Amino acid sequence: MKLKLFLFALLGVIATAQAQNTGTVSGKITEKSNSMPISYATVSLKENGKIVSGVNTDDNGDFSFKNIALKSYTIEIQYIGFRKYIGSVLLGENKKSATLNIALEEEATQLKGVNIVAERSTIEQKIDRKVVTVGKDLTTAGASASDIMNNIPSVNVDQDGKLSLRGNDNVRVLIDGRPSNIDPAQLLKQIPSTSIKKIELITNPSAKYNPEGMSGIINIILHKNANTGFNGTYSGGITFGETAKYNQSLDLNYKTGKVNFFGNVGQNFGTYFNDGFIRRFDQNIVQNIDVKNDNDSYLYKIGMDYFIDDHNTISIYTNQNKNTGKGFVDTDIDYNNVTNSDISNIFQKSSYWGPDQVGTYNLAYKHIFKKEGHTLDFEGNYSDNKETQNASFDTKTTNTDNTSSDILYNDFLKGSRKLTTLNIDYVNPLNEKTTLEAGAEARITRTGNDYTTGNPLLPVESQKTNYTYDTDIYSAYVTFGQKFKKLSYQVGARFESYKMQANLNQGKYMYDDDYLTLYPSAYLTYNLNEKNTLQLSYSRRVDRPSLEQTKPIREFATPLVTSLGNPDLRPQFTNSVEVNYTKTLEKGSFTAGVFVRSINDQISRILYPDAADPSNEKQIMSFTNFDHNTAYGFEVSLNYKITKWWDIQPSIDFSSINQEGIVYKYVAGSESIPEQKTVTVAAFNGRMNSNFKVNKRLSFLLFGFYRGAVDGLQNNSHEMYKMDIGSRYTLLDNKMNISVRFNDVFNTMKYAFDTESPYPQAGQFTWESQTVYLGLTYNFGGGKIKNLQRKQRDDNTNKGGGGMF
Repeated sequence: MKLKLFLFALLGVIATAQAQNTGTVSGKITEKSNSMPISYATVSLKENGKIVSGVNTDDNGDFSFKNIALKSYTIEIQYIGFRKYIGSVLLGENKKSATLNIALEEEATQLKGVNIVAERSTIEQKIDRKVVTVGKDLTTAGASASDIMNNIPSVNVDQDGKLSLRGNDNVRVLIDGRPSNIDPAQLLKQIPSTSIKKIELITNPSAKYNPEGMSGIINIILHKNANTGFNGTYSGGITFGETAKYNQSLDLNYKTGKVNFFGNVGQNFGTYFNDGFIRRFDQNIVQNIDVKNDNDSYLYKIGMDYFIDDHNTISIYTNQNKNTGKGFVDTDIDYNNVTNSDISNIFQKSSYWGPDQVGTYNLAYKHIFKKEGHTLDFEGNYSDNKETQNASFDTKTTNTDNTSSDILYNDFLKGSRKLTTLNIDYVNPLNEKTTLEAGAEARITRTGNDYTTGNPLLPVESQKTNYTYDTDIYSAYVTFGQKFKKLSYQVGARFESYKMQANLNQGKYMYDDDYLTLYPSAYLTYNLNEKNTLQLSYSRRVDRPSLEQTKPIREFATPLVTSLGNPDLRPQFTNSVEVNYTKTLEKGSFTAGVFVRSINDQISRILYPDAADPSNEKQIMSFTNFDHNTAYGFEVSLNYKITKWWDIQPSIDFSSINQEGIVYKYVAGSESIPEQKTVTVAAFNGRMNSNFKVNKRLSFLLFGFYRGAVDGLQNNSHEMYKMDIGSRYTLLDNKMNISVRFNDVFNTMKYAFDTESPYPQAGQFTWESQTVYLGLTYNFGGGKIKNLQRKQRDDNTNKGGGGMF
């Protein structure tokens, strides 16, 4: 009994002595501008640069550290939108507790309740990407994200809205780091330009990203509405062309306690016109095409974040999109008294209509460990795409003897795509200089397509088509990086199992692919000094054929051209090496880079004769694999403020690729024959963005764009250029912006081409490039909150396909 009493007494003395040799640090974090508490701010205690403990502030902005050894500490406080606070805390025998009341200052680019956009755009080179911070000069460029993309260095948008990066259209498009399962050309037209905060150009992605995309990833980061209470942003605009087009969006956010509700809704509608012609020289046939698209699309998102405690957050949302566009195509073919033809003219009226719906459902969980930067993420995502397309074709043929015949028939296409994705990602900063990242992903895609046509010219067995295209992708990655005084590096590898199975007409034709691949990456960055940085990087990428590129079903058709997919396409693999240089100037920044790529089985568009047409007049537009290619290029951009009222952002980029592949060439008096061809394809682009600031509220901009001629393996594209002017006016304490822009002042933008294969022909297409845009944005809201930060992701299919050229 005495022994037990002695032990209890001894434990009590030890506990008392330990308590007497520890202390507490507590305090409250508020906003300097209004003394409102900041909840969920990160507070870290460090000793000799190493984190001892870390907590988040509660709903009242309070924090506390207990049982802390009596030592000298550094305290760091961070919260998004505010300047980081660094201070010191000294605990000792004479001072065992410390109380800190700290007021954080907001960043210069933000005001309470309003997303304040910088006057001019900036470009920053980070370890694995180039970041373009979108300023007011770019948001004035037009109504949507698609309108401003041509103002971004290395990025081009063609007349169909299709993106390319460094001259290549094999590029992934992400919104806030995740795929949307919506065609990028359509999606970018629905995002208001004023909603964009940054655009990341990831030209050589590391192993932690999915390996899809030869030329890289374009990640569009939207403004986050991080305000307590009820707040939001309204954007609206009108584009005046042949007819007026309208767009509007409303972003709302409501935060109370531990729950944050968010949502947005957007609408785009209007009629778009474009026209063009294709002239075939060997037979003097001219095909004139007039296109009218009546688009009406809706996009809305609703979700919530629930902050369980300081270390655990769960989030859910759904994203819904519906497009009910209608397309009308009139094709007039004049045979110009061709001697070997009994036909003098063909006139076809065709129309395409039907809804396209995409629903996305997302569930995410994030755990934040006590150590700063130590996180674990789980995420599940499911999307369902339902496409219904009806088409009607009315074709009138007039013969040389003035007799005529009519063919009238309908097409029906019903498609579906279901995508399920599961992710786990882990980040562990082993110390201040070393970071380990690892993760795994499962991505399962199921598609189905049923096509029926009433075309009486086709055999009965060809009037119905069923096509499925399914993929199973399982991958895991690991990256390891270290930072030293001037040198930092990151190495990584992604292991991936890929299985594809395609089925045409219930097993009549089967296509499959199954392989295990390693995708390594490496980055080396050297800071010559605070203002000069060099970077060397390497990665291996892949472009797998998409559903649109493989399905052997009519995409669009005229009497002489039909667009189909190619089920025999093979994946395209690319090894890429880059060197980038960034220099910070006193009044701006300068960036430059060079790259070299080795490409196997490049996927490209191709035209070839329709084997079922004995007259050698009809052509098939599809896709094919070219042979091994090597590409190289460079880009240079400058962001410079000449005076207080004038700044410029010029940029140029050049790319060259040695292409080798088979094209078809027609020889008079015989059938078209395949021909092995090798060419060097070179592309040059130049831009100049110039801003003139009259006063704090009023500014003007001038933008010029030039794209040089490109001689390709099959088509030779001619040069393109334009000039835009615009103005912007702010009012209501920067809460409202009114902007106007006159696009293509001299109406010079057009797409023209010529080719010798499969037939000698040339063409030109124009669209409503000369337009006037008038836009308004209004922001409203209150204090700050913390939003769940998700990991950036990309898709696993090449979105190529769609559009005539």
